[in-house]
Amino acid sequence: ILSLAETVVSRSIRVGGDEMDQAVVDYMKQHYSLRIGTQAAESIKIEAGSAFPLDGELAAEVRGVDTISGVPRKAVVTSEEIRQALSEPLETILGAIRGVVEQCQPELAADIVDTGLVLTGGGAMLRGIDRLMNEQLGVPVRVAEDPLTTVARGTSICLEHLSQWRDALEDGDSDL
Repeated sequence: ILSLAETVVSRSIRVGGDEMDQAVVDYMKQHYSLRIGTQAAESIKIEAGSAFPLDGELAAEVRGVDTISGVPRKAVVTSEEIRQALSEPLETILGAIRGVVEQCQPELAADIVDTGLVLTGGGAMLRGIDRLMNEQLGVPVRVAEDPLTTVARGTSICLEHLSQWRDALEDGDSDL
């Protein structure tokens, strides 16, 4: 959580797009006896994936290798199924957010209730992730404009104004 240009509370978990892709790979193997690669899983996630029920559910065709016969075949999966596949990594992310919010001061938590959260990165592009988080966390959630490049753009701004940000960026263990 950032406030007044400083990190107030933070937590890093290693759950994101790659873990979501692996969850789709595992789902396809368990429910369809179909072996697919992570690139195919990512395509399915992009084409039909969602974190929250959609007004019009989607479907995607999946190609892979049948784990029993060893021959290539196709299957059609729905956005509901992909949502089920993604439920575990999404719950891990939600748990981490809850933990961070619980650690912040009451005044800052009150600000979060008013102003909400902003999602960045590739995972923020998953359909309905803002709606899921809003429902589960009870705070407004929005996706940043162009979430895929937000961190890179923020880093660029920081570097352009390094003299102003240096104190906030340095930590005691660093030799910058």
